[in-house]
Amino acid sequence: MPAGFKDNLPRFSQAKISSVLEALTQFVANTGDSQVRAWKDSIPSLMREAGMISKNIDEVKEQLSSEASAILEYEIPLESRRIDAVFLLNGAIAVIEIKGKDRPTQADLDQVSAYARDLRAYHADCENVPVSCVLIPIRANGLLGRFQGVEVMGPEMLADFCNQLERVRTQAPLDPETFLLVERYRPLPSLVKAARELFATGDLARIKRAAAATDPTVHAVEKIVKETATRSKRALILVSGVPGAGKTLVGLRLAHAHYLDDLAINRGDGKPPAPAVFLSGNGPLVQVLQYELKSAGGDGKAFVRGVHDYVKTFYGRSHVAPPHHVLIYDEAQRAFDAAQVAEKHPELAERLGAVSEPELFVKFAERVPEWSVLVGLIGSGQEIHIGEEGGIKQWADAIRSTNQPQDWTIYLPSSLKTEFGSEQNLNVTVNDDLSLDRSIRFHLAEDLYTFVHALIDGRAEEARPIAESMEINGYHLRITRDLKLAKDYLRERYAGHPEARFGVIASAKDKSLKNHGVDNTFQATKNIKFGPWYADPPDSERSCCALTSVVTEFGAQGLELDSALLAWGTDFIRLNGNWSNSNAGGYRHSDRIKDALQLRKNAYRVLLTRGREATVVFVPPTEGLDETYAFLKRCGFFVLT
Repeated sequence: MPAGFKDNLPRFSQAKISSVLEALTQFVANTGDSQVRAWKDSIPSLMREAGMISKNIDEVKEQLSSEASAILEYEIPLESRRIDAVFLLNGAIAVIEIKGKDRPTQADLDQVSAYARDLRAYHADCENVPVSCVLIPIRANGLLGRFQGVEVMGPEMLADFCNQLERVRTQAPLDPETFLLVERYRPLPSLVKAARELFATGDLARIKRAAAATDPTVHAVEKIVKETATRSKRALILVSGVPGAGKTLVGLRLAHAHYLDDLAINRGDGKPPAPAVFLSGNGPLVQVLQYELKSAGGDGKAFVRGVHDYVKTFYGRSHVAPPHHVLIYDEAQRAFDAAQVAEKHPELAERLGAVSEPELFVKFAERVPEWSVLVGLIGSGQEIHIGEEGGIKQWADAIRSTNQPQDWTIYLPSSLKTEFGSEQNLNVTVNDDLSLDRSIRFHLAEDLYTFVHALIDGRAEEARPIAESMEINGYHLRITRDLKLAKDYLRERYAGHPEARFGVIASAKDKSLKNHGVDNTFQATKNIKFGPWYADPPDSERSCCALTSVVTEFGAQGLELDSALLAWGTDFIRLNGNWSNSNAGGYRHSDRIKDALQLRKNAYRVLLTRGREATVVFVPPTEGLDETYAFLKRCGFFVLT
């Protein structure tokens, strides 16, 4: 059950608070003291108001056919957000958020409004039932007013508000058992249509750049999907490509494909309205894609979701078949191994056993009726998180370990055969149309990836001629030890270009940049809203172009800027002619790291390939970075003056 507690209002109003608290603490993992205090402060008020609503129901029960119910800590499927309370009333739904304060903030209003919006857009039971937003500052009294569609009131006003809703509605309350079914939460057909139209015709330049370059791969995938559906089989398709080659675009084009509707299997309640989903473990990328697609409604989530929320939704529900026939996994070579899955989902791993993400997704796909396709988008050299070092061999192992390996066909380009591992007991088909070997992101710097590869390998003599060639073609590598000069350069370069995006990026493992005006600390970076950071215009204070906030490799991977201002840290420096990570910050589970230096190399590989037109490197003016600065100049970075 994706909720901590449910019952009808009469029983809820008379329940023991201790019993309700016990149910909530068992449901919410790692419940802290502050959360328990918040429940103790709010639940008595909810119980009192529920009792008053129940009395009203008894008075008019001839017109109202069944009891209303309360759901506490409702966890929205495919996400990690929880709604404090949902009241399923006669012909209406109240989404209730409670805050331990006397006045709401804008963030509070936006939070509960988003909850109601997503129920309206994704929950099948909310399509024809009005959903109201209620925000209760627990220390407030009376009606505070209606703000941006949200009703704000003290706790003692909730029953009156709900009773007023019921007096004008005669429809029976929704069944809470049905309401809580995960399969009821999926984008409504109107939202799917709007999302597809936006993707096909909308102004999505940062998503759809050079779409024609991906046509051969998209057509190859389409052919495989149709053959798999016709034969009622399973397929794993691996699409490889260098950074910027368009792997994400291939995945998004597939997710929005109309032809999938004709292939989807009727499950008794009509075809799934969104038979494909694009999944990524890259949280910032998910945020940016959803932000760009949000004008279609539902905050852009119709076809784009986070991997780990998807896992959380279906991991512990073996009886639930995902609604999607096609599961598209971005950066599949970075899928979590079993240890990291156990770390992220300890309560499920303890009950069900720890398995890798590839194993989980193979299991998910096999639950889908008749046919399913897993599409893994494969990059290289971008494993930067703990638990990501297993590589694509995990996908071969996952299919080999299933009970039905004979039902699966694996399609991959020849470039992945060696890395994929042994083909024993596997049905493997090579198709080189599944390889994207030409960068379309960096349209002025086809050799950027080769340049960065030489730099990371310490081969300055090979990197320099590539840098000189890129300079001739219009891609600019710049370096300075003056942060203000670097910022002024970017502001001047893009003056009068409101569509340009440039921003400050830095390594998360550096421990000294804050002393030089680049705050890359966890506290400073954890609350960045990546959608606005990448997409908002330069005059927005949330935009990257303000050059005030910093994104690390974890917020930059898979995304792009026109120009990147890379602040070079002391976590990855040249020391006596070699790269060293001796000053890098540590990892919480260092015993699980296979090669910490390689993770630093991968992090800087990501950071050095974020700019489509230029990369400006700021090297702080400290003695410990002198050798690094000299090396980067030898590689071909031009000094800003």
